Amino acid sequence: MKTISFYDAKSYDKMFFDKRKKDFDFEINYYEDKLNRRSALMAENSDAVVAFVNDTLDAATLDKLYELGIRVIGMRCSGYNNVDFKAAYERIHVLRVPAYSPYAIAEHAMGMAIMLNRKLHRAYNRTREYNFSLNGLTGFDFHGKTIGVIGTGKIGQAFINLCLGFGMRVLAYDPYPLERDGVTYVELDELCREASVISLHCPLTKETKHIINEETIAKMREGVILINTSRGALIDSEALLAGIKSHRIGAAGLDVYEEETDFFYEDLSDTIIQDDVLARLISMPNVVVTSHQAFLTEEALDNIAQITLSNLRDYFDGKPLLNEVCYHCNKKPGCKKDELARCF
Repeated sequence: MKTISFYDAKSYDKMFFDKRKKDFDFEINYYEDKLNRRSALMAENSDAVVAFVNDTLDAATLDKLYELGIRVIGMRCSGYNNVDFKAAYERIHVLRVPAYSPYAIAEHAMGMAIMLNRKLHRAYNRTREYNFSLNGLTGFDFHGKTIGVIGTGKIGQAFINLCLGFGMRVLAYDPYPLERDGVTYVELDELCREASVISLHCPLTKETKHIINEETIAKMREGVILINTSRGALIDSEALLAGIKSHRIGAAGLDVYEEETDFFYEDLSDTIIQDDVLARLISMPNVVVTSHQAFLTEEALDNIAQITLSNLRDYFDGKPLLNEVCYHCNKKPGCKKDELARCF
């Protein structure tokens, strides 16, 4: 039986991983601590580590895990921008869950857009205090409006389905466009100029970091609704705050934040938040922040558990690692993964 050290464990993680682990003959040690170079010591005598998107997998952490004999990490998420792949290459295999429920995230994004447009969050707070005034709660019909979708992978496509169901005109931006009825691919500048709602569904890369910045915000139509359920660093938070204050951005729905690691998934209700940008965003009446919960459905959690454990079982059984992320695979001709279905 293989032993797994499981970091940043929450009650919902344990529920679904415990349900699935009997199918794979794993013992799982759950730790509430986030993974970093100090907490890595907890993985001593383990065969693998399971980590999450807000864990720190820098060179120092990977060095410590390697010293402890860890040769495989199962990321229970699709994102992996927190992993130093240069430090991991030829030492530790990194596996991920490329898709668990695109519908969960797409539906959360649409829910945020509807909430902000129709001011449902404000109406909820008002009526709890017996304030039944409708002043300031006017929205607009989504039907017939233009929505901009940045990133059209599986989640972006699921989101587009919802937009088309509302009768919206869909503009999309993606370096790899897909032919699809009802969707028009345009350059980012045109999308920013035309869209009444913009939703981000792209991965975080060097090219997409701060894709929403002072320059792109200046090109947006006044009063645009901006939604981000992908990665926090897609948006320059200072530029976002300035865009909201200038009324260029009419509302923002954020399930992610670029400096979220120290805050999200934790109860800080008795704490004074030291991040002034986050504190100001949360205080604004036209901003809704959720704690990276777009993935949080029963279907998604079950798929995450099943795929994460299946990835680790394939590693221990010597099988091809179909969900491995590699530092060199897309950079070197004749990559070993093409031949062995493993990066090294």
